[in-house]
Amino acid sequence: MNSSMLYELRTPSKVEPDKTYPALFVMHGMGSNEQNMLSLVAGLEEKFYIFSIRGPLSQPPGFAYFTIQGYGKPHREVFDQGISQLTNFIDHAAGRYPIDQERLYLLGFSQGAIVSMTLGLALGKRIKGIVALSGYIPGFVKEEYTIQPVDHLSLFISHGEFDNVLPYEWGVESKEFFEGLKSQVTFKAYQEGHTVSIKNQQDFTKWLLEDVD
Repeated sequence: MNSSMLYELRTPSKVEPDKTYPALFVMHGMGSNEQNMLSLVAGLEEKFYIFSIRGPLSQPPGFAYFTIQGYGKPHREVFDQGISQLTNFIDHAAGRYPIDQERLYLLGFSQGAIVSMTLGLALGKRIKGIVALSGYIPGFVKEEYTIQPVDHLSLFISHGEFDNVLPYEWGVESKEFFEGLKSQVTFKAYQEGHTVSIKNQQDFTKWLLEDVD
């Protein structure tokens, strides 16, 4: 299976033959790119195969996974297509690289967090864990998507208390939604805006390394 999506790959410095590795699929925010996320996950490549995926849509100065028609309202058709493309990319990576199918993780910031949480709901048991930084779950995903069982899923959800792009309350709603589906949720609030602080990075890194083992 081929994938048309562009990505940056980071792997352990020494890959052992006949061994599989956990995978971390990383998604950026709107107007950003796959390079900008690599500093957030630096060092994790010794544990994970890391795929930092570029959004397929041009969104100067960078890229996006979907377009929006209003505050908190993605264009449904474009959004669905983006989710389909990301699902196909996960299938592509799983078939091409020595990754452990039981330990697939998603990590995203802002728009990347939105698609990460949506993918978790749509793919169910295929995903082991999600790091969702400053995102939300679109209403039509909650109401109209076929949501798979996620009672096995672990999540690290964080949000800035002073986020003026995506309100802090949306992060709380994401936490409560997954808890209602019996997922295991770690929720962290930070006295920040729409960004990822060093403390936030340290916390999700620690969470990832503990969850994957």
